[in-house]
Amino acid sequence: MATVLYCGHCGRDTTEGRHDTCRQALTLEPPRYCDQCRRRMIVQVHPMGWTARCSAHGELNSAGGPEFAL
Repeated sequence: MATVLYCGHCGRDTTEGRHDTCRQALTLEPPRYCDQCRRRMIVQVHPMGWTARCSAHGELNSAGGPEFAL
């Protein structure tokens, strides 16, 4: 598993601040930023969960894991 460099909620560096509210928000909603490259992800929410896709690092889903990695 790769080291998380950026916050998936706000997109800022994980060393900037505590991100407590961001972690809380991510328990209820999908990440909006890739935690590896800070790119804004394409997010789709559907009745059974969500998917979030980074053009460089692949797709995450609400089932808890990556769908693929490029």
